[in-house]
Amino acid sequence: MPSKAESSDLGLLDLLQKHGPLSVSQLKTAMHVTTTAVRQRLVRLLARGDVERTTERLSRGRPAHRYGLTEKGRRRSGSNFSDLAMALWQEVREIKDPEVRRGLLQRISGRLATLYAGQVRGSSIEEKMESLAEMFRERQIPFEVDRSRELPLLRATACPYPDLAEQDRTVCSMERIMVSELLGTNVRLSDCRLDGHNCCTFEPVIGAGYQPAAS
Repeated sequence: MPSKAESSDLGLLDLLQKHGPLSVSQLKTAMHVTTTAVRQRLVRLLARGDVERTTERLSRGRPAHRYGLTEKGRRRSGSNFSDLAMALWQEVREIKDPEVRRGLLQRISGRLATLYAGQVRGSSIEEKMESLAEMFRERQIPFEVDRSRELPLLRATACPYPDLAEQDRTVCSMERIMVSELLGTNVRLSDCRLDGHNCCTFEPVIGAGYQPAAS
């Protein structure tokens, strides 16, 4: 569950998405909070690269500062469509033909992989895992790479789709397919939070295109 600070930051991002660049005074009025609270949120968002500041030189007085979304911030804002996602997933579940349903899930996984592919970098599986984990962390979803074993493991300590996963474990299969495509090697879900584990663990399958890091 997002913290209070994270929720308020998303509210500020959504305002900038809707209205464009705003001043501290305008944000204070729109959010019904103090100037200090607005500035604290802007400091966090500027540090994360979600917001950028522009300066307007006026004919008189001090220059005015306005805050707008970066491309990264635009991706984060307006991302709270859990009700829509739930409704769409319910429609997928209503498809009776298992082959048609399986094909649709594979296409959804492929579409997500294509959407994220440009943000996943590296030549080895370890490097790709680190890049993928960083991408999810930027979306406030905690992922980490475990290098303590012979094969690296990608772990999610919180589910990206908690509401959906609780209703239908097929979401876990979709995520596994997506991760496999992004890493360029087949992975299996060796641990799952729905089974009582502390995290979901994606483990590369030896012999399925696994490439160790260069020594």
